This record gives sequence, C-alpha cells and structure tokens, in this order.
Amino acid sequence: MTDVQVTVNGVPTEIDQTATVAVLVTALGGAHRRVAVAVNCEVVPRSRWETTALAPGDSIEVLAPTAGG
Repeated sequence: MTDVQVTVNGVPTEIDQTATVAVLVTALGGAHRRVAVAVNCEVVPRSRWETTALAPGDSIEVLAPTAGG
C-alpha cells in the first residue's frame, strides 16, 4: 500500500492512502469518544468517521476537550 502525506494538527504526516478518519484517530491513540475531528476546516460527524476517506494534502485537526474556566 502506498502512503500519502497529510497534515495532522500542523504536522506533516504519512498515512496509508486508504485511511479513513476512524483509522487515523485509532492510529493516533485517540479515544473515539473524547475527540472531535475536522478535515479541511469542516467538522466530520462521528457517524461519518468510518466512511470519510482522507486524501493527499488534507489538513486534519484532532481536538480533545480541555477542562478549565
């Protein structure tokens, strides 16, 4: 399988060309229930993570909530 380059939280990252949002979150060690994901500045609903493919050049933000006030 061929890798493609995307940007994850501002860092250039190589991923498998068949990767989805769900695969990426799992690979990053993220707990699926505790993160939000945006691809190219558009929030991807959790219900679409399994079917949302990632493409070369995509910019992905994986965000975890923080406590504070």
